[in-house]
Amino acid sequence: MTIEFTLNGSPTTVDAPPEMPLLWVLRDVLDLKGTKFGCGRNFCGACTVHVDGVAERSCRLPVSRAAGKTITTIEGLSLDGTHPVQRAWQEIDVPQCGYCQAGQIMAASALLATNAKPDDEAIDEAMSENLCRCATYSRIRTAIHRAAEMAAAGAAGATESASGRGGE
Repeated sequence: MTIEFTLNGSPTTVDAPPEMPLLWVLRDVLDLKGTKFGCGRNFCGACTVHVDGVAERSCRLPVSRAAGKTITTIEGLSLDGTHPVQRAWQEIDVPQCGYCQAGQIMAASALLATNAKPDDEAIDEAMSENLCRCATYSRIRTAIHRAAEMAAAGAAGATESASGRGGE
């Protein structure tokens, strides 16, 4: 079956069985290896991508449900690694083994897209379904707070630049 969707900003067409999980379409058909296979049971979050801006587990999402939607993977979050969450992850040195981190970053960026300044409770709630075997949860929380600060500073800078006050 031919399925069309937007992937990381580009129109994409795949020929795959409609019940094939989006994860395997991304990894095996489209050769995007950033989205990881963790449990295959919608439990760990290593396979998290954005579907129309919402964090979704790709391991149990049939590719047919991606038809007509906008899919963003870790490769499409920012082409140059400058997304505030990616920058904060590096600054705070979040990963230990790193395997789950693409899913963690995608879940965190979806959170910040809907809550620009989450408190610890909101972060814990949003991230509770993404598992990290290395238990870097405190660094993940710190990085999300840092990413929120970076995003706010970037938005303020953009507003100042747009209004002509950026260099005063």
